[in-house]
Amino acid sequence: MNNLIIDTAKEEIFLKFITKNKEYIIKHDNSRENFDELVNIVFNFLKENSIDLSTIDNVFVNQGPGKYTSIRSAISLVKALKISRNINIYGYNCSQITNNNHNILIKLLKEGRLTKDFIQPEYLN
Repeated sequence: MNNLIIDTAKEEIFLKFITKNKEYIIKHDNSRENFDELVNIVFNFLKENSIDLSTIDNVFVNQGPGKYTSIRSAISLVKALKISRNINIYGYNCSQITNNNHNILIKLLKEGRLTKDFIQPEYLN
């Protein structure tokens, strides 16, 4: 199973692709310029690592808490992938990630603790 994680809720834009045998990670500053370019950042990340969009089974998106615009950009992208490629999408919260271990999302998915197609953003005040 191939999994893409998109996290724009923190100080950095964090992308991670996890397969059975490999992991790829990239980070960018979470700035206005970068979340305006989020689609390009994600597609360049996939291209640089020779990842075909059609091979992605699940996309996980951090739904917050975080900056309104960065979270909305990520959620919009993930929903577009759902519609265009019929990819499973899952929302998660910052509190579910400890010690920057995003691999916990795979465990949470297997345990049934993440709900498919359920994205509920949480913004900072």
